[in-house]
Amino acid sequence: MGRRIRVRGQVQGVGFRPFVWQLAERLGITGSVRNDAEGVLILAEGPDLEAFEAALRAEAPPLARVDAVESTPFEVIARDFTIEASGPKGAETAVTPDAATCEACAREIRAPGRRQGYAFTNCTHCGPRFTILKGLPYDRAQTIMAPFTLCPACRAEYEDPADRRFHAQPVACPDCGPRLWLEPPAEDPIAEAARRLNAGQILAIKGLGGFHLACDATNPRAIATLRARKCRPTKPLALMAPLALIRAHAALTAESEALLTDPAAPIVLLPHHGTLPEALAPGQSTLGWMLPYTPLHHLLLDATRRPLVMTSGNLSGEPQVIGNAEAREKLAAFADAFLMHDRDIARRLDDGVERLAAGGRMVLRRARGRTPGTLTLPQGLPDTPVTAYGGQMKAAICLTKNGRALLSHHLGDLDDALTLGEFLKAEADYAALFDHRPRAIAIDLHPDFRASRHGAERAEALGLPLIRVQHHHAHMAAALGEAGWRGGQAVGVILDGLGLGEDGTLWGGEILLGDYARVARVAHLAAAPLPGGDLAQREPWRNALMRLDQAGLSDLADRLFPDQPRAMIRRAAAAGLNAPQSSSAGRLFDAVAAVLGIAPARLSFEGEAAMRLETLAAQHPDEPGYRFGLDLAALFPQIARDLPDTPPDRIAARFQNGLAETMARAARQAADAAGTRTLALSGGCFQNAGLLERTCAGLDGYTLCLPREVPANDGGLAFGQALVALARLESA
Repeated sequence: MGRRIRVRGQVQGVGFRPFVWQLAERLGITGSVRNDAEGVLILAEGPDLEAFEAALRAEAPPLARVDAVESTPFEVIARDFTIEASGPKGAETAVTPDAATCEACAREIRAPGRRQGYAFTNCTHCGPRFTILKGLPYDRAQTIMAPFTLCPACRAEYEDPADRRFHAQPVACPDCGPRLWLEPPAEDPIAEAARRLNAGQILAIKGLGGFHLACDATNPRAIATLRARKCRPTKPLALMAPLALIRAHAALTAESEALLTDPAAPIVLLPHHGTLPEALAPGQSTLGWMLPYTPLHHLLLDATRRPLVMTSGNLSGEPQVIGNAEAREKLAAFADAFLMHDRDIARRLDDGVERLAAGGRMVLRRARGRTPGTLTLPQGLPDTPVTAYGGQMKAAICLTKNGRALLSHHLGDLDDALTLGEFLKAEADYAALFDHRPRAIAIDLHPDFRASRHGAERAEALGLPLIRVQHHHAHMAAALGEAGWRGGQAVGVILDGLGLGEDGTLWGGEILLGDYARVARVAHLAAAPLPGGDLAQREPWRNALMRLDQAGLSDLADRLFPDQPRAMIRRAAAAGLNAPQSSSAGRLFDAVAAVLGIAPARLSFEGEAAMRLETLAAQHPDEPGYRFGLDLAALFPQIARDLPDTPPDRIAARFQNGLAETMARAARQAADAAGTRTLALSGGCFQNAGLLERTCAGLDGYTLCLPREVPANDGGLAFGQALVALARLESA
């Protein structure tokens, strides 16, 4: 008797069928394999089916992820083993994210042969996937490669199960595939693009998920030109280089090198040696590096022989440009030339950003290479399709289905109308692609978030339950859920920017106690007014003024901020006019940075002040922290005492380490009182590696659930909201 074997997971578009064929040939198995709506279906008969099934997991292709192998007896009559055509269109299987150029293809574009110098070379182990996909199953007709008819040579590779290009849907060569060109025209687009970059020009370059703006990362004048044209004065710029060049400019470990060379090819934050211009990341001790992840990038870096800036090609605040005509219209003011091609981009995907912290990988921006990868839901939660809409900043959507959660790519900040449009497109795109029909909707507690308003309107239109989730409860649930936690109560340590609390104030420095369904706020940082509301997020001196006044240090505030409208701000705060109370840890970082004089009067990007403080504090990781409690009464007097004679880097370290110790102490007290040993750490402030590691050190001996695959920032909110919604549906 043979077997009917169902393989679920990320098993389409990764060379799984030819792998199964080769395995069957080796083990003397007859039968067939095909893709269908649920994954891969195998009919198998042979002498050692146990070994065959075990190898499906143990020897799967590098881009595959096998979630389940399900086997039932089945009569199989076959004389050999064949690869069958795909079954009906469906959406029960995982779609493979885009993958960086594999070593075999990288060698091929540099060696004599028909693909030498070809910028669109790929195989089943690498290349575009999600960015070219229009529908399931993942076959060429369902991708933007459909118009490119395979030449005989590519067709032979595509149809040969022994070839690494068997059913590689984007397979192409110069005779039949996409073509590359430069505007203004050039006989050799890559050589001329490299010449222009080396001469200090700015180029718009079409990548996998959108356009980049590129320049020579060793040329201060080119960097200054790019910053001036893009009106981006200080925000760090992403860099691209081969591994050997990255080693020359950054401090690499075995772990960070492994992260760089991951098929996702994320931007990785790495300590730098100071060998490149300061203007790449002013005031920062790290630079964001990524390896070339397409053949075009490899060829361009071979020709330039230097690291390149590769920053998103977009107008400030808008989504990344993906179309050729759109690029000509919107990027002409930035770029001296355009390196373009005629392979369309099905959906825009930014580059992901990741770092190493607290002994593991942390995703800061979930994007190209990681999406649409799915996350396993904690056991015991109901298998109910839910759509969760996330927050206003770093927007992302989460869909749950079949015991898994699909957390979307980073969509941006919904204050921008075009980004909101992308948000709505992504909602429709993911729902159609994964055949998702929600039975409940989850949103943030804040009624004025655009994501919340849209989610509420959808729930009303569809007649679905609407579940409102407090911002920091969602952060806590996301960290618990990623760890697969399913128990009684846990403690959440949430250090974040701003989120509407149950009491109508703005939270952000919280100790929570509870589970997925409910939490209680058991402790928090002392609140202070945010004078000017949203303005206080952009002007750190406002937070400093309030905190210094609270500490009885108004004279110091007057000396530090003599040119600011202090009297007016104080009157407004005293009267409660546009000055909501907030316990935000993010705004506390801003206040301390302003007192130290390391923050501009008005930030040019979110997190600028906190990142500068983190950089200073990182110079003294073992510095004893200030001793203070959650009421913060003792903090600013200690800073004021140290200001005249102590370098800012030591004060920064004393504050940051003291805050970590304060939160850890409060978390231990809450956990011991509740009889739990499980703690979840999340919120945007925990993107700060030093803060996270020092807090973890203060919680030694407890079970810690930390943000890894799910961003600690608002990019992870939707996942947490979905888990809370499922838990409440379960208990309803």
